[in-house]
Amino acid sequence: MSIAVSIVLIIAALVMIVTVLLQSSDESGISALGGQSNSYFSKSKAKTFEARLALGTKIAAAVFVVMAILKLIVK
Repeated sequence: MSIAVSIVLIIAALVMIVTVLLQSSDESGISALGGQSNSYFSKSKAKTFEARLALGTKIAAAVFVVMAILKLIVK
């Protein structure tokens, strides 16, 4: 069981690394505080490739955390 948890932990880490590296930098981060980032294209962001990468990163991070905790318990 410990070997399977370790393998899933490594795969989740690699998926997280790849999805973070594939995401483009968000240069409008500071301007969003002033409300300047409202545009038509940002409203339909859920269907873009960037949104899928962000979702993949969140899922991989959740799997990584759960597997790390499970690895501590199983030893």
